[in-house]
Amino acid sequence: MIILRSFDGEIFEVDEAVALELQTIKHMIEDDYDNTIIPLLKVTSKILAKVIKYCKRHLEVPKAEDKTAKEDLKTFDAKFIKVD
Repeated sequence: MIILRSFDGEIFEVDEAVALELQTIKHMIEDDYDNTIIPLLKVTSKILAKVIKYCKRHLEVPKAEDKTAKEDLKTFDAKFIKVD
């Protein structure tokens, strides 16, 4: 489990596989970051929650050539990026 702290102080516990989807976090983990909580000084909790949701969804989709899963993911992505 990886613990992330947003700019506004909210704590997020995420599976390592999810955290490794985030390149900055991946590099910190690979460099043996020694703190138990990884601070994300420029990311609000609202944005971090959204990014974590995105990463989780992309990990859930099988890597195989399943057309239905790929179409579902495309639909998810299209809806996901529509924000105010």
